[in-house]
Amino acid sequence: MILKDGKKQTGIERLEDAFAQCKSEGRRAVSPFITAGDPDSETTVATLKSIFAAGATCCELGVPYSDPIADGAVIQSSYTRALNAGMNLKKMFGIVSKLRETCEMPLLAMVSYSLIFRSGIEAFVKRGEASGLAGFVVPDLPLEESDDLDAHCRQSGLALVRLVSPTTPPERAREIARRSTGFLYCVSVAGVTGERTALPDGLIDRIKWLRQESDVPILVGFGISSADQAREVAAVADGVIVGSAVVRCLEQAKDAESMPNAAGSFVQELVKACQVC
Repeated sequence: MILKDGKKQTGIERLEDAFAQCKSEGRRAVSPFITAGDPDSETTVATLKSIFAAGATCCELGVPYSDPIADGAVIQSSYTRALNAGMNLKKMFGIVSKLRETCEMPLLAMVSYSLIFRSGIEAFVKRGEASGLAGFVVPDLPLEESDDLDAHCRQSGLALVRLVSPTTPPERAREIARRSTGFLYCVSVAGVTGERTALPDGLIDRIKWLRQESDVPILVGFGISSADQAREVAAVADGVIVGSAVVRCLEQAKDAESMPNAAGSFVQELVKACQVC
């Protein structure tokens, strides 16, 4: 929990404040994704600060692991680089703690449920709370097996962001939307993460339908790779999640020192594109 005006704020409250600020400023939320420890902890912290300065609403911090089945080649490569450099859970939580000393941007860990389960659900959530995380995105956790993690997150005031994909049946999507906290992650395409040249057919209609079913903001991710695509999604959704395109900016930077500015410049373009009034 973080102090604000003498009062402790939960991770969910920090996310709510961030989304409320976006609304008051007439823009949609922008949530970049980067991998913790790619290429090292210091560069990750610097990149997060640059992303925040560029106007990011929140950020997903990918926790690298050896079998990222939902991720495409760009993010898989970043996980491999981070693991080879020695990134682990202790260092990931350390990155979050370091950022929270000087930066208000809410951070969510995108993490495989296998890492949470092996660490112990209660212990993992408490470590997240103590470090200053705002919540978790757990893409491989089925709704039916999420009760324990959900209960511990609610007790600690941390968001548990749920995902709805194009293949999720309507009744199941309604239940996922009802139980998601922080925001609802609308996956734009079936398959793995990665940049696409165009938005899929039916996405806009699906977002409109989900808006009627959800009490939390709806952010769209998977495949958004440009400011133009972000602008199109921002016309109907509450925000965009951009991962592979941001990670590619870091990958293509000439050295570690230039990585934060490269990511910040791209995020700034996305933020401008999501200005709706």
